[in-house]
Amino acid sequence: MDLCDENYRQLMRIAPALRMLCGYHISRIEGCMDLHLEIKEQTPYTTLVHLTYFFPYRKEQRSDPDALLRVYHDSRQVEVMTLKQRVLPLNGGKEPATLVQKWRVNLFLSKWLNYCVEQGHGFDQNSLQPSALQSKLKVVGSC
Repeated sequence: MDLCDENYRQLMRIAPALRMLCGYHISRIEGCMDLHLEIKEQTPYTTLVHLTYFFPYRKEQRSDPDALLRVYHDSRQVEVMTLKQRVLPLNGGKEPATLVQKWRVNLFLSKWLNYCVEQGHGFDQNSLQPSALQSKLKVVGSC
């Protein structure tokens, strides 16, 4: 639970107005990878977000790490719904989800969010991007 609390605090440092954001956002820092945030769903108490980097790979782009996160604003927690990353696979999909596995995933997210904060990444209304992805969004609530 402490990691979920810490992940919430770190995410709020990156996107302090997360509850007000909609759509697809990019944080650009000179000399760093662009950080992508997509608001998948907004409800009165939760936000579902997709957070990733895109790396060039042959003629396409690959997302890595690639996280789907449910943010619980009332309890100030972040739950990792899915986390995919290729460089340091957490379990290779061979183990069923356990408490240890969930702890590993949340620890990875904590370190990644901390790294993003240290780089100076941030999302607000100015980071909103016009995107074809917005038409695919499932947004509930005020967005």
